Amino acid sequence: MDAERDDGEQSLRSAASLKAFMKTSSTQSNMNLYDHLTQLLLKVMDEQPRDAVDVIEDMSHDVKRTFLEDEQSTLRDLPQATAAELLAEEQRLLFAQPEEDDREEKRMEAALPNVSEICFYMEQAGVGLGREEMQRVFLALKQLAESHNLLRCRLWGKVLGTESGYIVAEAEYREGEVERSFEESAEEEEREAETQEDEKDPLPQSTYEPLPALAEETLGTGANKCVYYVCKEPGLPWVKLPSVSPAQITVARQIRKFFTGRLDSPVVSYPPFPGNEANYLRAQIARISAGTQVSPEGFFRPAEDEGDEEDEEALNSVEVNPDFEGVSAADMEPLSSWVHHVQHILQQGRCNLAKKTGDDFNEEGEAEEKEDDDEPEQDVGPPLLTRLSQDAEKFNIPPWTVRMSSTLTLQHAVAVIRSNLWPGAYAYSCGKTFENIYVGWGLKDAGEGYSPAVPPQPQNEYPSGPEITEALDPSLEDELALQETLEEERAAEEALEYMDDEDDEEDDD
Repeated sequence: MDAERDDGEQSLRSAASLKAFMKTSSTQSNMNLYDHLTQLLLKVMDEQPRDAVDVIEDMSHDVKRTFLEDEQSTLRDLPQATAAELLAEEQRLLFAQPEEDDREEKRMEAALPNVSEICFYMEQAGVGLGREEMQRVFLALKQLAESHNLLRCRLWGKVLGTESGYIVAEAEYREGEVERSFEESAEEEEREAETQEDEKDPLPQSTYEPLPALAEETLGTGANKCVYYVCKEPGLPWVKLPSVSPAQITVARQIRKFFTGRLDSPVVSYPPFPGNEANYLRAQIARISAGTQVSPEGFFRPAEDEGDEEDEEALNSVEVNPDFEGVSAADMEPLSSWVHHVQHILQQGRCNLAKKTGDDFNEEGEAEEKEDDDEPEQDVGPPLLTRLSQDAEKFNIPPWTVRMSSTLTLQHAVAVIRSNLWPGAYAYSCGKTFENIYVGWGLKDAGEGYSPAVPPQPQNEYPSGPEITEALDPSLEDELALQETLEEERAAEEALEYMDDEDDEEDDD
């Protein structure tokens, strides 16, 4: 009897231990096997399915799902807006119709070119941004002209980047305009912050004085003749680019950097570029415009304001020729039918030559105080309205390629010219209309390969001599011997002074 009682107690303990094990909750679903099997058996007894052994796994899955649905919320999370949806929301404002007078709308439309016509001719030439994007760009240009009250605004082109590109708009400079760009304001804020930090903890100032740099050309002249605005996508805010300096153009000619799509990103290069990506973009725009902005011969003529002056230098401005009757596309096939209507940038990074006289620079190239007899030859570029047939070849490649949009119907064809030095620069001409556009990476053709500038040779070491050679520390015996020698010399000097004083007293007596 005692053995049977012991076996029963042991069975009860095993059953209790097994039940406790089955009631252990899972760390993932917070369920336990005991409750799950209980619910499963109740479901089997209630439904009494046919061939229960074959569907027991599905019924177990339904029991688990029912338990989890009771704990989960029935509300679904809202999907996050995609980048395309956010851009569409920004571009929705472009299609909004403002409440304005018809006369005001006509005045604004007069400041913009006919983008639909330009898009049509660009499609015939096989270049451009596409019909849909060109329409959005036109609405963005209209928004820019209205917000900044621009006199003239046109699509300069699109510069591609590794992260995003830049849509570039060219606007005519207005006299008296002193509006600062975003980058100039940011630079001034940084300078103010650095000044405040220096006042708190002044740092030692360097006495090095660099050579005086060439002054920037004033707004409305030379490389700063026009102002440029950029945006990443139509509908996003337009940002005005800063003015370009000769130093920036000079360094931009020596480096090759892809654009990132962020105006405030630094330009890491050698030689070091004086500015950020906004300044580098502005320098490349000036270079591309000076080299690829072309027009049919006769469309522009020298400005009458400078016609009275007897100046042998290159003309500084041109104006539209009202007597231009248009040129057929077939007559635009030779390069002599095309001319440059933007000033050439000289080697010093300016369109107008600046001479150095002492510490001053004269923008007109005239000496103010003194002239050197042995002056180097002046850097003079080709004048305005120079024919493209006079452009020099580079890397044994012609600088321009002219073709017709159609060889079957020449009477309705469009003359298209492409720059081989600046891939992505195109121009078309049809009758009295022409247009220039650039769509590319903003880099000039480097020929077979590009070799970056070699760093300069390291400076020579300072000449070694006894005055700068570090001496060995003396030993204790040497210091004691030197101290005794100095004491003896001092005693001898005192004795000599004492004897001189006695001799003076005797002479007085």
